[in-house]
Amino acid sequence: MTSHRYALIQIHFAAVLFGLTGVFGELIHASASVITLGRAMFAVAALIFFARLQRRKLLSPLTPAQMTGLILAGLLLAAHWVTFFVSVKVGGIAIATLGFASFPAFITLLEGLVFREKVRMAEWIVLGLVTAGLVLVTPSFDLADQGTVGLAWGLLSGLAFALLALMNRRSAAGIDAMQVACCQNIVVALALLPASASQLPTVAAINWMWLALLGVFCTGLSHYLFVSSLTRLNARSAGLVIALEPVYAIAFAWMLFDQQPTVRMVAGGVLIVAAIVWSGLRKPAH
Repeated sequence: MTSHRYALIQIHFAAVLFGLTGVFGELIHASASVITLGRAMFAVAALIFFARLQRRKLLSPLTPAQMTGLILAGLLLAAHWVTFFVSVKVGGIAIATLGFASFPAFITLLEGLVFREKVRMAEWIVLGLVTAGLVLVTPSFDLADQGTVGLAWGLLSGLAFALLALMNRRSAAGIDAMQVACCQNIVVALALLPASASQLPTVAAINWMWLALLGVFCTGLSHYLFVSSLTRLNARSAGLVIALEPVYAIAFAWMLFDQQPTVRMVAGGVLIVAAIVWSGLRKPAH
């Protein structure tokens, strides 16, 4: 097997693991903050293990600016995960995942509004396609509808992830990706521990098992595979595969929990995924 083909298998497996995140959110009977705390704790242990496998250092010296950036990014990661799991609990796996998949649109808006970067016509088209997809996915425009509330939480999760991506672009440059992930997960755990510590004794043993699987496989292993694949794939190719995450998530929700998507939801999902894939296929502007 060629190294390129092996890298493609790694990145597809990572996308499947990312797609399973919502499944564990559905399985675990605990609050969104407890799920996020448990995920982060197990992820740190897994990342340390995988870093040792690759003989990579996780404690390289950081400047005060880099440390501040990692702390802020960790808080955004905590917000992203908590809002995503709230979305899963309220609206279901498919709604949550498609709401989160809006993050490329938020990145486009933020780069234009906050960072004053010129937004090209093609990016506005992507934004329009994602928006149209979200309109189709929205069950109704009534906030009394649980699906609509769930989608709103999913959109908040997408916004937090977009802010995280932009923060990492500025503050994580030059730092090993495994160290970035480990530090940010430590921040997530420390941020949520005060509010969630009292709930930990009430978490059933089966839920601790699901949390361990979520943290080790859907966070630690998936990140390890993602980072490892990037040594043989360019970021664009990897991003196109990761764009399939909503497809895997909806398929798992359908098979495991009989959360059958409506025709409108499928149509909206197709638009959103198509927009992400098309965005990845375009040549970058110079």
